[in-house]
Amino acid sequence: MESITFGRVTVTLPHLDEPGLYLSDVATLASARGIVQGFQYGDADLRDLDLVETRLVTGRVSNLRVDRMQLDQVRLDSVEFDTCDLATARITDSKLSRVVFRNCKIMGAGLFGVTLDNVLFDNCKLDYATFEQIRATGPVVFSKCALTEASFTGCDLGGVRLDACNLGLTEFGRGKYQGLDLRGNDLTTLRGVANLGKVLIDRIQQAELAEALVTELDVTFADNLDGR
Repeated sequence: MESITFGRVTVTLPHLDEPGLYLSDVATLASARGIVQGFQYGDADLRDLDLVETRLVTGRVSNLRVDRMQLDQVRLDSVEFDTCDLATARITDSKLSRVVFRNCKIMGAGLFGVTLDNVLFDNCKLDYATFEQIRATGPVVFSKCALTEASFTGCDLGGVRLDACNLGLTEFGRGKYQGLDLRGNDLTTLRGVANLGKVLIDRIQQAELAEALVTELDVTFADNLDGR
């Protein structure tokens, strides 16, 4: 299995170019049998993509544009999404294992009750995305991703690494964040800093977290009060 390491986190990737592996072109990701395996799908422009109780195993999705995508109770195993515009995708009650999203636009997406195990978001736009009740049961990395005004609520993100991401006004609600690796990111505009107990940072980031906390508390500095 191919893998890639970011600091203390190593993600196992889908190995889709190994000798002897053949991916068949498919016209759709839907299947009456509920499973699509050993596939290659892409160069498509869709209005809707709805998958329910479907399993996608060992495949590549590339150059796909979807106006509205909804995945419910879907399992993805060893799947790569490359250069896709998934718009306001909604993924619910699903499990992703050995999955890569590379150079994808998933702005305004909603992930609810999703389990992630060996998942990599690489150079993706996830601005305004909502992550709710997300559970990382294995390594998960967001690398060079835009997460502007994204929100995490009720998530278990132990073993997750955010690497060189744009975290402008990214919000962390209540959740489990012990071990969340925030090194290499600008933390000055984070929201929900008080919830980030036991995360991993560099010493230089102490000042950034302090600035974010002061902003969040909306304190007033005495020297800014005229005549006092």
